[in-house]
Amino acid sequence: MALPPLDAAEPDRRRITIAILALGGQGGGVLADWILDTARTQGFVAQGTSVPGVAQRTGSTVYYIEMVPRPTGDNRDPPVLALNPVPGDVDIVIASELMEAGRAILRGFVSKDRTTLIGSTNRIYAISEKSALGDGTGSSERIIAAAHRRAARFIGFDMEDAAVKAGSLISSVMLGALVGSKALPFDAAAFETAIRAGGKAVAANLKGFAAGIAGARMEAPAPLADAPAPQPTSPAGHRLAARVASALPGAAHGFAIEGVRRLMDYQDAAYAEHYLDRLEAVRSLDDGSDDWALTRETARALALWMAYDDVVRVADLKIRATRSARLAQEVRVRPDQVLRVTEYMHPRLREVCETLPAPIGRAILRRPMLRRLLAPLFATGRHVETTSLRWFIVLRLAAGLRRFRRTSLRYAEEQARIEAWLGAIRTAAARDVAFATELARNQRIIKGYGDTFDRGLANFGKVMAAAAELGGGQVGAVRVRQLREAALADDTGCALDQAIAAR
Repeated sequence: MALPPLDAAEPDRRRITIAILALGGQGGGVLADWILDTARTQGFVAQGTSVPGVAQRTGSTVYYIEMVPRPTGDNRDPPVLALNPVPGDVDIVIASELMEAGRAILRGFVSKDRTTLIGSTNRIYAISEKSALGDGTGSSERIIAAAHRRAARFIGFDMEDAAVKAGSLISSVMLGALVGSKALPFDAAAFETAIRAGGKAVAANLKGFAAGIAGARMEAPAPLADAPAPQPTSPAGHRLAARVASALPGAAHGFAIEGVRRLMDYQDAAYAEHYLDRLEAVRSLDDGSDDWALTRETARALALWMAYDDVVRVADLKIRATRSARLAQEVRVRPDQVLRVTEYMHPRLREVCETLPAPIGRAILRRPMLRRLLAPLFATGRHVETTSLRWFIVLRLAAGLRRFRRTSLRYAEEQARIEAWLGAIRTAAARDVAFATELARNQRIIKGYGDTFDRGLANFGKVMAAAAELGGGQVGAVRVRQLREAALADDTGCALDQAIAAR
C-alpha cells in the first residue's frame, strides 16, 4: 500500500500494523522475522511480539508487527510501538489457514476501511471438528464470503499446496503473497535479501516466495472445487460403472460410483455387485422426490456401512505404500533420512474374535470363563512401529485375512444389521418416501470402531426403535431427524435419551 501523506505536526508517526495468525510448525515466527528484518533495512523502526496459543491446533500464535519510518534529527523522541493488535487498527492480516482468517475477522482485526486480508484457503481441521459425531466442519464458503465482505481487500489461495509443490514451508508462500499484494512499500528484492540472510532452506524458500507472489496476482480465491469422480481402472470397474449409469438416477451416480470404488478396494468386485443389488432394490421404491433423495442417501450410507472398520481393514490401511508416501511428504523426509512411524493400537478381545470364523468367534464370546482367561491379553494398547519388519509382517498377515472376511463373525453380524436397516427403509418407502429417506440417513449415527462404534450402534438402535413406532408422515420424518440430531449431539447418549423421553 502507498504510505499516507506526511502530517506536518507528526511527520514520522505513520504506522503500518501487521497481524500474522499461524499454527505451530508453520514458520509464523520466521515469517515475522523476515518482515522485521526487511523493514529495518528499509529505514523503518519495527517491533514484533507474539502471543502463543494453548496448543498447536486448539489455538494459533498471533504475531504482531508494528513499524514506522525511522525518526530523523537528533532531538526526535524514539517512537513507542504497541505490543498487541487492536481491533479496528490493523492494516494487514496474514492467516496460514482459512479458519484462522475467520478467527481474525471475529476478533475484529479485519476492517472494511483499511485491512488487506491475505489468507490461505486450505483447511487444517481442529480437534473439535474431527471429533464431532456429526459433521462438525466449519463452512469454508462462509468464511470466504465474510472475508470479501469484511476486508478492504482479500487475497486468498491454497498456500499450503503451493508450499508443498515448492518444497518449502507455508511461511515463504505467505511472504510472497504479502509482497504480491503490494500492501507494503518494499520491493521483492528486499525480502529476497532477508530470506538469503536467514541461511535456512534458501532455495526452497525462494521458490515458495515466488509461488506466493504469483498466487497473489490472482486477486480472487479460486472456487472450492469438488473432488473429481473416480474413474474405472479395470474391466470389472467399467462394467459396474456402466451398471450405475443405466440402473440409477443421475443424482445418485456420484455416491454410487464412489461406493463401488470403495467396496472393490475394501473387498472385491462381487461385494460391489452386492452393493448395487441392494441399492437398486431401494431405487425401485423411490418416487424421485427431492431429486431422488432416498436413492442418494442410501447410496452414500450403504457404502459407508458395508465398508465397516474391522481389524482387517485397519491393518490394510496402516501398511499401504500410499500412506507411507503421504506421511513422508507431510513431514518432508529427505532422501538421506529414514522414516519411523509408531502408532497406538488397542484391539479388544471382541474385535479379535470378530475376525475369526463365525462359529469359533461366537463360541469364545459366549463362554465367560474363556473370556476372562483371554481378556488380560488385550487389556492394554500397544505402541506399534508399523515401519519395522516385525510389525509390518504382523499387519500384513492381518490384512491378508480379507479373503476370509465373508466367513467371519463380524461380517455375519454386520450383514444382518444392514439387512434389517434396508428392510425398514423398503417397508417405509412403500408408504412414505420422505420418512424412508430419514431412516436411510440414520446410518450417520454409526461410525468408527471400538467403544465409539458400540456407542453409535446403541444410539442407532434407539433411534430406529423409536422410528418404528411413528409409522411415517411428515411429523414422523421430522421426529426421526430430531432424534438423529440428538444422537449426534454428544457421545454419552444423554441428549438422545432426553429427546426420546420428551415425546
